[in-house]
Amino acid sequence: MTSEKLDGNPLEAQWSRVLDKLRGEIGEAAFQSWLKPMIVRELRDGRLRVAVPTRFMRDWTLTHYAERMERAWKAENPEVAAIEFMVQSELTGRVGTDNRVPRLPTATAVAPVRPRTATTSVDGRDSLSAPLDPRCTFGNFVVGKSNEFAYAAAKRVAEAETPTFNPFFLYGGVGLGKTHLMHAIARHIGERHPERSVVYVSAEKFMYRFIRALRERTTVDFKEHFRSVDVLLIDDVQFISGKGSTQEEFFHTFNALVDQGRQIVISADKSPSDLEGIEERLKSRLNCGLVADIHATTFELRLGILQSKAEQLAVEVPRKIMEFLAHKITGNVRELEGALNRVVAHAQLVGRDISLENTQDVLHDLLRASDRRVTIEEIQKRVSEHFNIRLHDMHSARRARSVARPRQIAMYLAKLLTIRSLPEIGRKFGGRDHTTVIHAVRKVEELKSSDASFAEDVELLRRMLEA
Repeated sequence: MTSEKLDGNPLEAQWSRVLDKLRGEIGEAAFQSWLKPMIVRELRDGRLRVAVPTRFMRDWTLTHYAERMERAWKAENPEVAAIEFMVQSELTGRVGTDNRVPRLPTATAVAPVRPRTATTSVDGRDSLSAPLDPRCTFGNFVVGKSNEFAYAAAKRVAEAETPTFNPFFLYGGVGLGKTHLMHAIARHIGERHPERSVVYVSAEKFMYRFIRALRERTTVDFKEHFRSVDVLLIDDVQFISGKGSTQEEFFHTFNALVDQGRQIVISADKSPSDLEGIEERLKSRLNCGLVADIHATTFELRLGILQSKAEQLAVEVPRKIMEFLAHKITGNVRELEGALNRVVAHAQLVGRDISLENTQDVLHDLLRASDRRVTIEEIQKRVSEHFNIRLHDMHSARRARSVARPRQIAMYLAKLLTIRSLPEIGRKFGGRDHTTVIHAVRKVEELKSSDASFAEDVELLRRMLEA
């Protein structure tokens, strides 16, 4: 059995040359984030042992750099047959600057080298990043006057070698294309620069990961994970409204990434200045980059979206049908595409032509909801006036019955009169969870059945909103 230690032999010089070669291949940013913190421990029987600070860094290295490192080491030292990456969570030396470190603990955290696959975190396989929708690319994003600025800015961010706008903040109503552009940015960067770590995650998921880290006492790993990425995309940041601890952690993560020159992309349903329940210092930070909004769609844009969708479905849809849908369904793009999907599926399944009469019959519920055009904001305003409370109380954390009961009624009416999902309704009420909406709906239904006066109030509000 042969063993080479770092002290007093050429292994340290070989490691330095390997690092220089890899630095040139993957770039300075990736080198600083992933390779520099590594420490070579020893070469024993052809197996090179390398220490890394966290399990996340080990897993990322195995996926993205292991094959490249093994190739570089074999070229430098033919005795290296394989590399073992070991997690060292309690270093007493300074990681990444001094190659002489204390003895590693037992090899329970040893991971064998695996070949790097072609799939990276941009396809959702990474433990941090959510999956990306392959349909959401720049190529199939339909551009019009209402979204051309946001589209152009998103492309510039995706194509820039270094952050041009930081952060890039996208905002607009539900279903107007924010998430599409977020996915397109993440995918574009990941495909052009596979060496860069790109993480796309919702604000809700960020919060749940942070809570779990607190519970499991792994906040150091959590910080390491999110503060070492090259591009961080956070969707629906309004979800952390009123959540102080999560905002605190997000603020420090934001600062750490900006200070390192890493790109941040954020989306929300409102502009930074209009986000309620968000700390002023965070609002200020969100405003310091480029803010781009996506307006409500125009008729021409909706018609273009329908034409593009029909091409993707490879079906012939009469122009008068698409014009009818573009006129009647003005809420958001998801509703519009969903309506066309329903019309096409119905025609194919029952073997009928796509006619105006059949379209109206298939979409009767959606067209009726569209004709009402009741919004959650209108419901909140009407209910607040009826019960003489502040509109702000609809989003606040106050639990007094005089505030909580009207808020529950507003949630109930939002579920009854709009086609918004439960999570969407919850976010409109101060970033509440969908289970809170379910509880509110059940409570109002119980009270309606047991209290005639209460039921009369709710029915009056419903009629006023539908009028």
